[in-house]
Amino acid sequence: MTALSIDNAVAVIGAGTMGAGIVQVAATAGHAVYLFDTSEEALTRGIAQIEKFLGRSVAKGRMDEAQRLAILGRIHRCCDLKDLAPAKLIIEAIVENIDIKRSVFSQLEDILSEEAILASNTSSLSITEIAAKLKRPERMVGMHFFNPAPIMKLVEVIHGLVTDKDVAQITFDTAVAWGKKAVHAKSTPGFIVNRVARPFYSEALRLVQEGGADIATIDSCLKESGGFPMGPFELMDLIGNDINFSVTKSVYDAYYQEPRYRPNLIQQEQVAAGRLGRKSGQGYYDYRDGATNPTAQTADSAPAPTAVTLMGKNALFSPLVDLAEKAGITVNIGDTEELSGFMIGDVLLALTDGTPASELSNVLDRPTVVFDLALDYKTATRIALAKGDQVSGADLAKAVGFFQALGKKVSVIDDCPGLIVMRIVGMLANEGSDAVYQGVSSPEGVDIAMMNGVNYPKGPLAWAQDIGLEHIFGLLDALSHFYGEDRYRTSPLIRRAVIAGKTLI
Repeated sequence: MTALSIDNAVAVIGAGTMGAGIVQVAATAGHAVYLFDTSEEALTRGIAQIEKFLGRSVAKGRMDEAQRLAILGRIHRCCDLKDLAPAKLIIEAIVENIDIKRSVFSQLEDILSEEAILASNTSSLSITEIAAKLKRPERMVGMHFFNPAPIMKLVEVIHGLVTDKDVAQITFDTAVAWGKKAVHAKSTPGFIVNRVARPFYSEALRLVQEGGADIATIDSCLKESGGFPMGPFELMDLIGNDINFSVTKSVYDAYYQEPRYRPNLIQQEQVAAGRLGRKSGQGYYDYRDGATNPTAQTADSAPAPTAVTLMGKNALFSPLVDLAEKAGITVNIGDTEELSGFMIGDVLLALTDGTPASELSNVLDRPTVVFDLALDYKTATRIALAKGDQVSGADLAKAVGFFQALGKKVSVIDDCPGLIVMRIVGMLANEGSDAVYQGVSSPEGVDIAMMNGVNYPKGPLAWAQDIGLEHIFGLLDALSHFYGEDRYRTSPLIRRAVIAGKTLI
């Protein structure tokens, strides 16, 4: 199977931000592109958007003026659906209303050739349902771009129940030919990205709701320790809190009130107050002129230990050992496998496995402080810690001083299970695993989608393997035990992989 030849015309319906972006992608790839909208004003705005983007590319030396003019010359504006007759691939990017989409595609079937591919850029509606009343439902496929389409690499190719496999593959190959990272996905609510990404927001919101950590600290830890380009609250403000809340409710309802997707009251309050994020001037942060926003909680300086003892064998600890030795801290090797982490005097500093530090302190009969996951402990600039309720401030200071000596800022948060980065990454891996288990996509597809659709620093399934599936399994089990909620049940795929000693990807 091959991509559409550049001799084949492409049509895009809808001249909004997304539609115009898709037009630019197709025209840049060399296709003649027909842009349709019922509004001449919308067409003018859409073309102006493309011209502005291309103009910036010329100014930055990414293309020359001749290339810019050639791209614009391949774009044809249309106000009559009949003008789209030459197109072999038509991509709809209009309002998320299934009746309107069905009506448009039904009209197009009488205009286009029988071999034309009908694609919807819907982010939430069922491709199966859109296609159900068409004469040729097998020609219907999802082609979900991410905004801004000329920049974001991901395209989810969505298979409806009766989508022809060749149609899906041509669409996939065409997206690749256009310079995109394409992934196949089954038509299920949220597809890949909008489903798998839910815990990034929901677990952060729950941590705030329970007083585990404040908004600025959560965002800072996920960026400075987890390597995410934006924290969840910054990202919700950018997306629009009304949009994020709407998507969450949509996925929750579409899965018949699955507990993992339950919306949060904090989201509802933000929307009710009109605090929609950047577009309204206020959200979780204040974007008005002169506003001062809170910063992450950062611990005061504490003395560095002169020596620590490494307990257990965990590959994740190797960079911490290297940093400690470079900082002049003597690292001794413990003679027991019963403990895992660093002993600083009689204090155990353990990587969180979801068990609260208070519980570990009792079980292990020693003061215990837990530390959070980092994408790369060598380059991370911040780390979150939590102490058991029975642990003294002096014992906590030993752990704080250790990480500060390694060049890290330290955020001390409440003793919440899984802390911040580990908890969210574990839940992302769990959700991604369930998507694979239910046949929505492949393991590789999930990781490609999350890295290219929302710019995660690592695919959640590959990340889970780097941490250790047994550790992720234990984390999810601990969360489930602590909360007693179905929300934290472990994906059967992870459970089976751990039992069989296999990998996810």
